[in-house]
Amino acid sequence: MDARELMDDPHADPQMLERTYDRFALVNAVVSRWRTVYRRDVRPRARKGPVRVLDVGAGGGDVSRAIARWSRRDGLTVDVVALDADARAIRWAKSRGGGVEYRCAHTTELVGAGEVFDIVISNHLLHHLSQRELQETLADSTRLVSAEGLVVHRDIERSRFAYRAFAAGTLPFAKNLLAGSFIRADGLTSIRRAFTADELASVVPSPWQVGRAFPARLELRWAAAHA
Repeated sequence: MDARELMDDPHADPQMLERTYDRFALVNAVVSRWRTVYRRDVRPRARKGPVRVLDVGAGGGDVSRAIARWSRRDGLTVDVVALDADARAIRWAKSRGGGVEYRCAHTTELVGAGEVFDIVISNHLLHHLSQRELQETLADSTRLVSAEGLVVHRDIERSRFAYRAFAAGTLPFAKNLLAGSFIRADGLTSIRRAFTADELASVVPSPWQVGRAFPARLELRWAAAHA
């Protein structure tokens, strides 16, 4: 699908863009289930020693800040780097702090610099990418993790249920909580652009594994130990 999210427009209204970044935390708390990923994948590793996490396409950085916050509450050492190629997103995210390192760059730059992370993640990134960009991002992700590293890319799964549920669920908030943001319009566009599980499995190389979760989640995993 060729439709483009409004927030990806370089000339997008700055106030609407910042309000969108601000509201991401609420939306992701409801639909993205990163607390589950933290408990399953980040916390067990961090209990054995310091962990370094890279959040690719971090946008406003809410997932990065959440992981940093949860790890601090658990008394664990987890260094989180929020990476995004959009300078607008990184500027806004930096103003929120949260014990996260923010960088405006591409994954290829980190690969070239020899950076290494224990876990590489992304949230709602894959459906933004062209086929070439997707393959490059997957390849860079595997180059950026340590010998025992893990990559977890999570996204929406396209379906009529997901579209209708998001449309109905956000409608009561369209004129209040989500007003003045791109959340509702871009959310619907994102669902239309997203992969199904079968589509994603057909375009990723082995040993990447595609999983599904409620509500309408796709999870693309790669473990260095299994590669």
